Amino acid sequence: MSMSYLPDVKRYDEAMFRQCGQSGIVLPPVSLGLWQNFGGIDVFETGRAVIRRAFARGVTHFDLANNYGPPYGSAEENFGRILRKDFSDHRNELLISTKAGWDMWPGPYGVGGSRKYLLAALDESLKRMGLDYVDIFYSHRPTMDVPLEETMGALVQAVRQGKALYVGISSYSPERTREAAQILKSQGVPLLIHQPSYSMLNRWVERGLLATLEELGVGCIAFSPLAQGLLTSKYLNGIPANSRAKEAGSFQKEFLSEENLARVRALNEIAKERGQSLAQMAIAWVLRDKRVTSALIGARNVEQLDNSLDAVKKLQFTDAELSEIDRHAQEGSIDLWKNAREGAA
Repeated sequence: MSMSYLPDVKRYDEAMFRQCGQSGIVLPPVSLGLWQNFGGIDVFETGRAVIRRAFARGVTHFDLANNYGPPYGSAEENFGRILRKDFSDHRNELLISTKAGWDMWPGPYGVGGSRKYLLAALDESLKRMGLDYVDIFYSHRPTMDVPLEETMGALVQAVRQGKALYVGISSYSPERTREAAQILKSQGVPLLIHQPSYSMLNRWVERGLLATLEELGVGCIAFSPLAQGLLTSKYLNGIPANSRAKEAGSFQKEFLSEENLARVRALNEIAKERGQSLAQMAIAWVLRDKRVTSALIGARNVEQLDNSLDAVKKLQFTDAELSEIDRHAQEGSIDLWKNAREGAA
């Protein structure tokens, strides 16, 4: 039996927060996502140590989805176990989000944006985590074959049922974001946050989305700021044996094109001159824009987490650094969510 967890009493002394759009919510500049590394196939105690460490360092926001794992559902189950063991007295200090939209169970009602799927998925997520409510419930992606009114209506219902305090959307285009915000507003439920992919090699949000969010007063949390590990030291000398690129999954071989690897090496040199790791610079760069509330990172272990969280020690860029970064921070064909956003998936 391990000792019960006592978080650092000084955890908020150095902690920074950024306002989420025009809401009453603030988020830590770096939030922890459980997309990878927290599933049934991962070592439970490693994930537990990462979450404890994150909280001790002022990370209050933990982001999940119904199908995070693998297997599907297992990240929420593991997170629920960690909550019960370590955080039962700290629920009110945590901002926990989950999502539904991608595939979860077989058949037509286990995927997409229908009211039936979203509300059933949320009930299952709450059960797995052992929670009465989540702080944010997201529509995980736009689905063109479902009326936007239905998808947004399901989010509104989640709030009215007390199962979510706020709602968000992920990977929606600027136009669809505007429509979604309008529908929600008409129901008296503001859109709190948008979760897009954004990194130095995937800059689509700069073409209209950030301006739209600012105008609507909606926050932004950027996922994959490290381009799924490409913007770390991992690939500077080719593909290591234990990397995600060697496994099947969301990381695709074409990410590692010669052009991308050349960009990564050039960006790494700029990071060195700044006295940061490439990962730290990549996170700081996403946060350079005040319209981005938080950067959402994953972490394989405590050491990797600490490295990423240390990005906040140097968030400032000179104009010269930014223009040098711009020379190499070009689209790297790693926007996996483009088809969903444009209605082709």
